[in-house]
Amino acid sequence: MARYSFTEDLKQYGPQAALTDPIGLRQARRYCRRLARSHYENFTVVSWGLPRRLRQHFYNIYAYCRWADNLADLAPDPRHALVWLSWWESHLRACFQNRAIHPVFIALQETIQQFRIPPDPFLDLLVAFRQDQQVTRYDTFDQLLAYCRYSANPVGRLVLYTAECYDPQRAALSDAICTGLQLANFWQDVAEDWKKGRIYIPLAHLRRFGGDETPIIRGVVTPTFQRALAAACDEAEGWLLRGRPLIGLVPSFLRLDVALFIEGGLAILRAIRQRDYDVLSQRPMLSRWQKLGLVLRTWWNVRIRRAIPASESSSATFPPFPSG
Repeated sequence: MARYSFTEDLKQYGPQAALTDPIGLRQARRYCRRLARSHYENFTVVSWGLPRRLRQHFYNIYAYCRWADNLADLAPDPRHALVWLSWWESHLRACFQNRAIHPVFIALQETIQQFRIPPDPFLDLLVAFRQDQQVTRYDTFDQLLAYCRYSANPVGRLVLYTAECYDPQRAALSDAICTGLQLANFWQDVAEDWKKGRIYIPLAHLRRFGGDETPIIRGVVTPTFQRALAAACDEAEGWLLRGRPLIGLVPSFLRLDVALFIEGGLAILRAIRQRDYDVLSQRPMLSRWQKLGLVLRTWWNVRIRRAIPASESSSATFPPFPSG
C-alpha cells in the first residue's frame, strides 16, 4: 500500500482545491477506508470485533477526525490552522444540509443520516483543535478536564451513536474513559508536547508539589516533578476505572474495543510508573509483545471469562496484569 501523504490530499481536496465536481459515494467510501487503514496502525486493532456493516462508518468518522487533526497540526502557523479549521467546519455544516462535496463528507453524510448523529460531537472536536492553536498552558485540572470534554469525549460519543447504544448513562461512562485515556496520553507525551510548545500538566498542580515547568523545559526530571506526575497518573487511572462499567453496557461486538481502550490507558500509566515517572528523557512505550499480551488478556477476560456482565458491571474488575 502506498504511503499516505496529507500534503497530496491537501492539494487535491484542501482549502485551495476546486471541489466543483464531487466524487461518487463509492469513491468517497474508498477514500475514507484508505485513509483509516494507511495512517493509523492501531485502527485495525480496535476494530477487530466490529460487524462488517459498521466498519465503513467507523472509517468515515475516523477520516473526519484525521483531517481535522492534520489541518490543526500541519498548518504553517496557528493563523492558517484557524482558517483551515473554519473551512473544515463550513464543509461539516454543508454536510448536515445534504450539500457535501468533500470526499470525507460525502461518505460521512451517509453515516450521519443512518445513525442520526447530531452535529455537536463533530463541532466539539473543532473547539479543541482551535484551542490548541491559542492555549499552550493550563493552570488547573478543571481547565484541563474542560479541554478533554472537547478533545476526547466526542470520539466516544460518536462510537456510541454508531453502535446505536447512545444514552446519557453510557455517554457519562464513555466520557470518563476518554478523559482518562487523554490524560494518560498527555503524561506519556510530556516531552513530545513540549517540542510543540505545549504543557498539559496543570501549572497549579506542579506548584502544589513545590515545582514549576522548569524540569519540562530543561528535560531533567526532579523529585518534585516525579511527585506531581505520580498524582497526575492517579488522576488518569481514576477516570479510566470510573468508566469500566461501560464494558457491560454496550453491544457484545463493542465490548472488546471498550476494554482495550481502558486497559491500554492503564498499561501506559504502568509504563510511566515503571520508569519512575521519567517521561522527559524517553517516551514510555509498550513493546510489541506487551501490546500483544494486553490484547490477548483483554480478549480472554471479555470474550471467554466474560468478566463484566451487564448485571455486575458496576463492581466487577479485571484481575491485575503481571508487571513487565
